[in-house]
Amino acid sequence: MKHCSTFRPGASFWGAVLLLTAAASASAQQKQTINITGYTINAQLSPSDHKLSATAQVTFTALDNTDTAIFELHGALKVEKVTTTSNLPLSGERGPNATVIVTPTTPLVKGQQYTYIFTYDGMLDGDAGSPVEGLKLAQVGDPTSYLLYAGRWFPMVGYMTDRFTADIHVTLPAGYRVIGSGPTTSAPGAGGEQHNFHWSKPGFPGTIIAGKFDAPVSPASNIHVYAMEDKKQSAQDYGQTALREFAFFTSTFGVPESTQLNVVELPNDTVPAAWAPEIAAIAGSRIGNKNDFRLLSNTIAHQWWGSEISPATLNDAWITNGMSRYGELMYLEDTAGRSAMNAAILDVSSGALAYDTIPLTSAGRLDAFSPQFQSMTLEKGGLVYHMLRWEVGNDSFSKILRATLSQFTDKSIRTSDFEKLAEAQSQQQLTPFFAQWLDGTGAPQFNNKYAVYRLGNNKGFRTIGEIQQDLDLFNMPVELRIETDGKTEIRRVDVVGSDSQFVVDTFGRPRHITIDPDNWILKNSPDMQVRIHILRGQQLVAQGDTTGGLAEYQNALKANPNSSLASYRIGEVLFTMRNYQAAINSYRDALRGDDDPKWTEVWSHIQIGKIFDVTGQRERAVPEYRQALQTNDNTQGALNEARKYLQTPYKREENE
Repeated sequence: MKHCSTFRPGASFWGAVLLLTAAASASAQQKQTINITGYTINAQLSPSDHKLSATAQVTFTALDNTDTAIFELHGALKVEKVTTTSNLPLSGERGPNATVIVTPTTPLVKGQQYTYIFTYDGMLDGDAGSPVEGLKLAQVGDPTSYLLYAGRWFPMVGYMTDRFTADIHVTLPAGYRVIGSGPTTSAPGAGGEQHNFHWSKPGFPGTIIAGKFDAPVSPASNIHVYAMEDKKQSAQDYGQTALREFAFFTSTFGVPESTQLNVVELPNDTVPAAWAPEIAAIAGSRIGNKNDFRLLSNTIAHQWWGSEISPATLNDAWITNGMSRYGELMYLEDTAGRSAMNAAILDVSSGALAYDTIPLTSAGRLDAFSPQFQSMTLEKGGLVYHMLRWEVGNDSFSKILRATLSQFTDKSIRTSDFEKLAEAQSQQQLTPFFAQWLDGTGAPQFNNKYAVYRLGNNKGFRTIGEIQQDLDLFNMPVELRIETDGKTEIRRVDVVGSDSQFVVDTFGRPRHITIDPDNWILKNSPDMQVRIHILRGQQLVAQGDTTGGLAEYQNALKANPNSSLASYRIGEVLFTMRNYQAAINSYRDALRGDDDPKWTEVWSHIQIGKIFDVTGQRERAVPEYRQALQTNDNTQGALNEARKYLQTPYKREENE
């Protein structure tokens, strides 16, 4: 997998996740024939030589009569043997896509329980053998070792859907703090210090992080932040943020199954964030940045939506992924106001529509780490909740969320379960809503036609209009904002089908009517198409497909020739290709464009200055850095960057 080293100011954090996982190979979801219910794992970590040695006792139930049991296991790990609890050896072999195929002496019988013991070891250093191509999800080394559940460092099935209990015992040399799920004890053991974790509720307790962390920062008795020494001050502030977010979600969703939360620093060579019961792991580069509280809030929300309940299949993953995303937006609304949430909704909408080619309830056919799956379940899933809140009202929406969590605690949930529960709690018939947004694709593009008539006897004005949109099955309420000479009026209009009439009486003469002014509905528009093309372009460039990325950016410019962001992204790609003249032209186009988003101005000046520096024109570079400073826009540290290159000319590294 190729990573783009070009700085990407303004990208949302889930955009970063999508970029990181964009190279994941798509693999069809295999039919699950066994259900794992419990583990006892003994793991020995040797950070000095990156080695993991482990035995895993796996208890499972056969879901069908079958001749083989197929498990997933990190490709860098070699299975030495598989036995029964009576030490009877079993035949096993490596299969495709980091699987292990075990053939018992007699076929497995549906409904019966079995226990196998796996003995395995291997070097976990780099992304070789990772179940997600090009992405490190399990690493043993100094100063941090991380064994993420997604890394399949123990034999497993049903990623994100198969709930289990676990007793995990991890031994490694002294000097490390080890974080896992559940009550923990530590004691000297053979080969180092043994750390024991016990999780008795069906869930996903398969993440272990061991590092030479500072003493934990604890803003409250139930919140602990584990970070490296260089993050000492940041950890204090981050802990306070985690405390506020955990309190917000507790008041919104109810008390979680565990009130303990460990916020743990991850190295920057893996995913930006990961979660497990009682764990919110965040990349070190994202700790201490004031704008990264959204990443933490999304990760913490998974303590309810993912840990407490989980999807029955990947077709149902929108329920948990989407609500974690929307929980993040709800927290943003609570702390920064509705205008901040509305701005974020636009970014989320572009992600929701970027790959909107199959229904949400068919997402399981996609690879769970593909940008398509992430875009659908996170972004569109989040907006389904946003629109449901508008449809049923705040009180009913809150009841739906709390009832979902209480009725399915420690269980999996299907989309059909959620639909029934939402109708019961709201006392509304929601079939058209779910048919449109879960079983369908596309989003309406609204148009408004209206005429204004003066009423007699000084009674004001009557506006007779028609809302037009292009989805024949669309059926939900839409908000109208009528700006008049006097008071601004808000109306709720039921839009059914492609043409829906409305009549509004106002005292003042209407001057402007806006459809869905607060972005309650996922909708299309020419501006949204620009955002979608840019998002797709960023993902293609992240995969190393610069030609495809440039094509998407050019499509964005066709939709809006004045798009500063599209021009800026083109300049980025051309800069990485060392096509300096074309790059500088694109950055100047960004400066002449619509200035949306605002940060394109400061960063275009910086990039132009860097081009002048690398082409030996220092006298032209300096004024560009000064113009950057004059914007007073420090988005993603822009002013610090400009000051740096005012002092010392930019020099391009050989590997850039």
